[in-house]
Amino acid sequence: MNITIGIAQIDPVLGDVAANLATHLAAAGQARAGGIDLLIFPELSLTGYRLGEMAYDVAIRATADDPTFAALLGASDQVDLVVSFVEVDARHRHTISAAYLSGGRLVHLHRKVYLPNYGQWAEGRVFTPGQTARAFDTRFGRMGLLICEDFWHASLPYLLWQDGADTLLLLSASVEHGQGDALTTADKVLAMNRAYALQFTTFVIHANRVGADDGGRYWGGSTIFGPDAALLCEGPRDLPALVVGGIDTAALGPARRALPLLRDERPALVARELRRILEKEEESTDFTDFTD
Repeated sequence: MNITIGIAQIDPVLGDVAANLATHLAAAGQARAGGIDLLIFPELSLTGYRLGEMAYDVAIRATADDPTFAALLGASDQVDLVVSFVEVDARHRHTISAAYLSGGRLVHLHRKVYLPNYGQWAEGRVFTPGQTARAFDTRFGRMGLLICEDFWHASLPYLLWQDGADTLLLLSASVEHGQGDALTTADKVLAMNRAYALQFTTFVIHANRVGADDGGRYWGGSTIFGPDAALLCEGPRDLPALVVGGIDTAALGPARRALPLLRDERPALVARELRRILEKEEESTDFTDFTD
């Protein structure tokens, strides 16, 4: 199956949901006119990233009775969309979320599992971590969806691979660090995405934003890697763009015959050894109350 992918490498307006929604709807219209099948936006595309406590004021519900989410559902009628936003639940917990929308319905919702709380990042002050990482079925095959820090932890791409994902959708608001060093942030992310494509013989699609704020410069450079780790498409650095590339799911078979890691993987062994490690850790923290 040939699929035309669009990556909306945008610079969201911080805290302005109405302006960013207009950008999403315009990009969806452009994608439909251009024959794009799946349009992917970066992390917190609807709000911008460095929100602080402003996140409480820009949160939406991932339901059809929320007017902003309803507009996005409507835009997915002819082109599948992946969008990201601050979500609030019925108990007033806030998460960094991403949704896969198709045919006017919510296909899958992922809530960011790993919230960075080091260096300049303090997501844990505002957001609640997600609790699941699961693959899901689309009209273009089975996929997995992760947000930024999630794919720095190899366990989550591994779980999605074992859950049947043949395409990994990775969204980020990645700031460039270490300019002039041997490995900048962009270098590291590109190397990591290529490694996942090679190790898991999957398509890896990465949508990164552009722009700048007091935290630094978002570098863009969105990419698509094939299941043989070939770079299929790369967006410009630092510039807004609609990055368009194609994938052909027929490439999965040859890649997995040439490198049969999925065939030979032993998830039961991994699960068994993880249980052993966790039990050992529990034993080491089992403090006995020694009282006379």
